[in-house]
Amino acid sequence: MNAIPSPLHRTDVPFYRPVGNECTLFETAYTNGLPLLLKGPTGCGKTRFVEHMAARLGRPLYTVACHDDLSAADLIGRYLLRGGETEWVDGPLTRAVREGAICYLDEVVEARKDVTVVLHPLTDNRRVLPIDRTGELLQAPPEFMLVASYNPGYQNILKRLKPSTRQRFLSIGFTFPDPATETAVVARESGLSDDRVAVLVRLAGRIRTLSGMDLEEGVSTRLLIYAATLIAGGLSVDRALEAAVIEPMTDEPDVQQALRDLIASVYG
Repeated sequence: MNAIPSPLHRTDVPFYRPVGNECTLFETAYTNGLPLLLKGPTGCGKTRFVEHMAARLGRPLYTVACHDDLSAADLIGRYLLRGGETEWVDGPLTRAVREGAICYLDEVVEARKDVTVVLHPLTDNRRVLPIDRTGELLQAPPEFMLVASYNPGYQNILKRLKPSTRQRFLSIGFTFPDPATETAVVARESGLSDDRVAVLVRLAGRIRTLSGMDLEEGVSTRLLIYAATLIAGGLSVDRALEAAVIEPMTDEPDVQQALRDLIASVYG
């Protein structure tokens, strides 16, 4: 395996504030050719973490937002008609394997079931990608890494990773940062002062206690950054939170009003 490039002189590494040993674990997984699964709520920093680590490692990154219609062919590739001729076009997973890149499958459980079957040969000691349509058997180079993520708290029984797939990955559990870390992250990303961000983070903590009762999920760090960015840009707190927190989180009028009342109590 190639040595890991030092991040000390990189100026283009996306900002990420570690909350534990996740960076070391990612680097160790990469060095040893092991797949990695990130588990955690929406907007808690999983995608930014992968972007950060890919830049630190100096590897290209292919990110695939998985959805109900995503098939194995979308990842591997297909024949397309171009200029009157049929031409094979690699999908993002195939390109990542060929280039020794990092392939990140965001919310992998949302994809069709045939996707996980394709991943199995890449997530054990074989590290191969069979391409049935072309007859190729691609051997993944040492630099290739497969990373996937999902939100276990949001999935129903039909949207879970099978143990036969889940146990092929190392796994890191993500959650929302502690208040001090979240304040630093939101302030850094939005340009809003720490003291004003701290109130937003306190509000987020109160909203997250409602998760699972009136709300499917708590407010994400991503939405806090959006709200802080609007406030830093001159919008009033009420208008910023309406656009960045209340409306994105729920369509239920009663729940929206409950959120407004909660905001008023925090900012009152």
